[in-house]
Amino acid sequence: MFSPHITHEDIEALPYVAFGGKITVVDKREKVAAAVSCLMQEKILGYDTETRPSFTRGVHYGVSLVQLSTADQAFLFRVDKIGVPSELVALLQSCDVLKVGVAINEDIRGMQRIGAFKPQGFVDLQQLTERYGVEDKALKKIAAIVLNLRISKSQQTSNWAALRYTAEQKLYAATDAWVCREIYLKLIERQPLFPPKADAAKENAAGKEAKTKKAKSRRKKQRKASMLRKAQQPASALINTNPHDKHK
Repeated sequence: MFSPHITHEDIEALPYVAFGGKITVVDKREKVAAAVSCLMQEKILGYDTETRPSFTRGVHYGVSLVQLSTADQAFLFRVDKIGVPSELVALLQSCDVLKVGVAINEDIRGMQRIGAFKPQGFVDLQQLTERYGVEDKALKKIAAIVLNLRISKSQQTSNWAALRYTAEQKLYAATDAWVCREIYLKLIERQPLFPPKADAAKENAAGKEAKTKKAKSRRKKQRKASMLRKAQQPASALINTNPHDKHK
């Protein structure tokens, strides 16, 4: 199976890999429809976001970039310039296209601050790899453990709000999304060590159903107890004994 952890030294000994396909920067709204149309034809996409780093305490920036990658095409959506257009919303809400990334919830919250959407079809590798015995959570370490390959993180703290991206930034952003897809494909080839946990929605529904059944059972028992008490009362207790009543 896979190792739970990997050291920095072991990672550095692995062969370096980077995305080798076409990279398209989507920085204008008129480019969005064609990009999304291409992505919608896929079943599995790699997904990631980038945020301008802050080196000042208390200062935080919003998501600048959303990356979505197929096997050979990566689209970099400059959401700091175009927002979250309806076409992109449709993709993010699609159950038919899996979007695979790391720390998905954090990425989604950042995206929802820019534009409202209901996230569907997302897979978090941090949760998935737990089923295969992998305990490390960083993308670089997960890639090294699962793929036996090393990716670069040298551009992680570069300026993602820059007017234009450098070639190094584009390659870094595309690789992060693409490698998530590659990790997912590698994982599903293997049998997980641990079975998947029950879906949270199903667990909640089952819990509510159990509570409803319990409440109904309790009310039924209470009615039976009340009927039993009445049956055990003397007959006189069930007759109107008001002293002012006259017998006819």
